[in-house]
Amino acid sequence: MHAFDVLGDPVRRRILELLADGERPAGEVGAIVQEEFGITQPAVSQHLRVLRENGFATVRAEGARRLYAVDPAPLAEIDRWLTRYRDQSS
Repeated sequence: MHAFDVLGDPVRRRILELLADGERPAGEVGAIVQEEFGITQPAVSQHLRVLRENGFATVRAEGARRLYAVDPAPLAEIDRWLTRYRDQSS
């Protein structure tokens, strides 16, 4: 999946916003996203999986909890791609 396809979804963008300040438990992310978007827990899990499988998020186990965090590498790649548009003179 292309990076812009991943980030084109508002739910996934919101999840990344929630993770931008640091690692969060999947349950906490899920509760916020479920309330804001009116989607089910399995739908949130699917969005987390897309982020993880496409390199935008990492997950680690801590006991029974799953802690998610942003992986900045794909975001840096997007930023490099956007640089050519920022550097153009008007």
